[in-house]
Amino acid sequence: MTTESTAADDSFHVFDTTLRDGAQREGINLTVADKLAIARYLDDFGVGFIEGGWPGANPRDTEFFARARQEIDFRHAQLVAFGSTRRPGAKASEDPQVRALVESGAPVVTLVAKSHDRHVELALRTTLDENVAMVRDTVSYLREQGRRVFVDCEHFFDGYRANPEYAKSVVRAAAESGADVVILCDTNGGMLPAQIQAVVATVLADTGARLGIHAQDDTGCAVANTLAAVDAGATHVQCTANGYGERVGNANLFPVVAALELKYDKRVLPEGSLAEMTRISHAIAEIVNLAPSTHQPYVGVSAFAHKGGLHASAIKVDPDLYQHIAPEQVGNTMRMLVSDMAGRASVELKGKELGIDLGGDRDLVGRVVGRVKEQELKGYTYEAADASFELMLREEVEGRPRQYFRTESWRAIVEDRPDGTHANEATVKLWAKGERIVATAEGNGPVNALDRSMRAGLERIYPQLAKLELVDYKVRILEGRHGTESTTRVLITTSDGTGEWSTVGVGENVIAASWQALEDAYTYGLLRAGIEPAE
Repeated sequence: MTTESTAADDSFHVFDTTLRDGAQREGINLTVADKLAIARYLDDFGVGFIEGGWPGANPRDTEFFARARQEIDFRHAQLVAFGSTRRPGAKASEDPQVRALVESGAPVVTLVAKSHDRHVELALRTTLDENVAMVRDTVSYLREQGRRVFVDCEHFFDGYRANPEYAKSVVRAAAESGADVVILCDTNGGMLPAQIQAVVATVLADTGARLGIHAQDDTGCAVANTLAAVDAGATHVQCTANGYGERVGNANLFPVVAALELKYDKRVLPEGSLAEMTRISHAIAEIVNLAPSTHQPYVGVSAFAHKGGLHASAIKVDPDLYQHIAPEQVGNTMRMLVSDMAGRASVELKGKELGIDLGGDRDLVGRVVGRVKEQELKGYTYEAADASFELMLREEVEGRPRQYFRTESWRAIVEDRPDGTHANEATVKLWAKGERIVATAEGNGPVNALDRSMRAGLERIYPQLAKLELVDYKVRILEGRHGTESTTRVLITTSDGTGEWSTVGVGENVIAASWQALEDAYTYGLLRAGIEPAE
């Protein structure tokens, strides 16, 4: 295990605590294998420190540190063990949890220390003087063991508000005992940027300690609070990937790092790593089994998506007119959304994005814009169904629809049996390459039965369809006048193993809408496979 960071010099720290604080988010339950995989991604990204957990507190974290030593050759990050100061009235050298920090083999230790007088007296049940002695003793002992020490001053800002002199005395004790950085923690997440900046500046001036910031996001200000602390002189930022953390989360690593690199011009990552940010964000989201946030700054799929017609007109002239950075800087891409808000520029840019040359044909573009608006009035949506839009666009450009098969009829049957079981069967009648096809299949629902029957009928003629898989299915009931007679919209996402695409269908019922979306999904799959239309 490499113990020396090569990401940047030591003047500014990016410290990630996804594996500890981030793992406290509701719905996240990381295995040791998950933690090792995330640690590798974070090291690839180039953070300076990765806090792995609390060795000795639970078997999982103890195993993680043992395996990380053997299995990960850290290229950029240093592994950090987390623990607390010694118990009241004990010696640090004899405290089992302090010894577990040393035995973890981590070159860096983060200690949590109480800095709020009420927490000392009510939670630790000890005196204010003994708490300061606990900080001094534990930091000194770990330094004697050759460990670099950071101290997290828990509830610092609340403690500072209640008793500023005592809160600062804990900072001084940590720094004077050998802590490299003292981190001021907004543990309850209730502070605002101006308050953070004022307190950090005062504490820095009064103590002379090197300060860091750990911000929770309960006011929605964790990223802003982190940057406010940097403005006030903090040189160590603690964050989590995608803002994961207890309650509503922590300061999000990715917008903090992007701001430092692109807005503050601070080199905090290895050269070229910022362009990997979107990939890293999404990969970690997959490991924790949470869908990536589509609207997350910098890395969300909608971060550089443009829908309004006026925006598109300006972007056609210069993308910087409606984008604060080039999306490629963070590994993202610009997307044009086509909807009833679209104008000519939106369609032209979307056509360019799809590789379709509209040739400056104003009449053609006008027809597409009009058709989009007409279809969306009926309930269709194309901003989430690029494949259906591309098929429409190609139909206008080529003068005829891309038709690989023609539907004569379809039928779906749902049978409720006396024994409580259900049967779903579908029959489709299609024409392809001059041949009439009749196919029947059963499924675990009427839509699945339709999908299977369509596949059974067409795969013999188009074997490329065997690769296709329905990976997502969404239904929305649109506003209507008669309850169950309301219009239904279905969005289907399909994969061929190398890419995914989405299609839309709208109908009086969910099965009719699903059939439309399935027709587009198979048609687009054949288009992607390079097959020429047969009809």
